[in-house]
Amino acid sequence: MPNRLREDIDSVFDRDPAARNGFEILTTYPGIHAVLMHRVAHRLWNGGFKWLARVLSNLARWYTGIEIHPGARIGRRFFIDHGMGVVIGETAVIGDDCTLYHGVTLGGTSWQKGKRHPTLGNDVVVGAGAKVLGPIEIGDGARIGSNAVVVKPVAPGATVVGVPGRVVERPKGAVAARRAATARRIGFDAYGVTRDAPDPVAHAINCTLDHIHLLDRRMQAMCDALERLGAGRCVEDLPEIEACEIHSAGGDDETKVD
Repeated sequence: MPNRLREDIDSVFDRDPAARNGFEILTTYPGIHAVLMHRVAHRLWNGGFKWLARVLSNLARWYTGIEIHPGARIGRRFFIDHGMGVVIGETAVIGDDCTLYHGVTLGGTSWQKGKRHPTLGNDVVVGAGAKVLGPIEIGDGARIGSNAVVVKPVAPGATVVGVPGRVVERPKGAVAARRAATARRIGFDAYGVTRDAPDPVAHAINCTLDHIHLLDRRMQAMCDALERLGAGRCVEDLPEIEACEIHSAGGDDETKVD
């Protein structure tokens, strides 16, 4: 089996837990079919057989639902998951180990000739429904969130979400460690659902954690001042927040809150 084909199959195993064996991948995955047909069409295009290359590209679109212009340049171990509705323009360039999901468009914003489609670096992931438009560069290891519209260059390793696309700034270092410690102390983890997406509820929780941390520091300073004045220890160590009972206004009914 040719090395490139073996690489393609192995890349599917690495990125799709539903894959069971090589024969299934080779015979039932439209992303694999589209890439294999594109390689033939791309060689025809570069060899001057442009009409024939376009015909083969159209056949691939009809068969797979994936439209890749034969002029597009694609690196090794490229994986299109599901694939329906993917469009890749003529001057698009895709590096090695990239992954695209269904509904992705690598399109242009101009009718002018020349470079008008995106360039993706290595190990880029573009989520379902995202649109990456224009002759922009997406850096190595970048992540484009689902349904994002990206029209500006993206730095390596960055995560972009939203319309228009914007880089998600995630806290690092001392800020991230402080929030995590405060979250653990009061009994929940605010980061379980916000790895990349700027969830407004999680953002509010994170701001609350920062506020609690500041209040703790001020309270400790007040207690230290009172102790120096001879008032004794003003507060015990804060206990963990546990399940509590809230009595209803009507009387005996109780509601337990975890």
